[in-house]
Amino acid sequence: MQPETGGRSLFCWLTIALLVGLLVDDTGGVWKRREDKTKCPKVKGIRNFDISEFLGSWYIVQYYASSEEALAYRCMRAELSVSPESAEVTMNFTYSFTDDPINELLVGNITWKIPSSDSPAHWVHAEFPYEGVYNTYVLDSDYKSWALLMHCAEKSKSPRYLSSFIMSREESLGANVISYLREKLPRYDIDLEYMFPMDQKQCNKTEDLLIPPFIPIKKGYTSRRHPLKRKHRRS
Repeated sequence: MQPETGGRSLFCWLTIALLVGLLVDDTGGVWKRREDKTKCPKVKGIRNFDISEFLGSWYIVQYYASSEEALAYRCMRAELSVSPESAEVTMNFTYSFTDDPINELLVGNITWKIPSSDSPAHWVHAEFPYEGVYNTYVLDSDYKSWALLMHCAEKSKSPRYLSSFIMSREESLGANVISYLREKLPRYDIDLEYMFPMDQKQCNKTEDLLIPPFIPIKKGYTSRRHPLKRKHRRS
């Protein structure tokens, strides 16, 4: 009877070792269920968010997009406002392409609805041309100097689209603040290797620029895409 008991014990230990091997990857980390790359990650916006303090002008000082492996933009700036008639947030933004020798200024806009007054830091794309779900979250902000935005778009039978802005009220932001904000992004599957600094030097003046409603893309720009995957036009 003793040999049989020892055989059973050995079998049990081998089974446990096999299970542990399945649960631990080759880097020593604990195995996790494979994430669905077509769906947006679960995100919580900033608590006790005061949208009135968040509105106004921002410089985008770092930028990430899951569809881009190099920074295509420079001089990106945004102006946020809320419609008094409805719970909608509008971002008017300006930017240039990095490979444009004349640094031509482009403009665009995007509008979100605030689906719940209990979560004012979560916005959902409000315009009909986009066929899918487009979420935006304010992950963190001190309102006066810095902010962190994350966008995630879902479309049927397509990989999700992730993007993120580190924003500043000034043209630049301290390295310690940037590091603090960057550390919040990997948990949402954002690869910091492709989170690029945004050049804000020698930009065209935009203070007096009136940004009109959306206008269809002009011929000659059909292969280019603006930072939020919407059409753009010349200013």
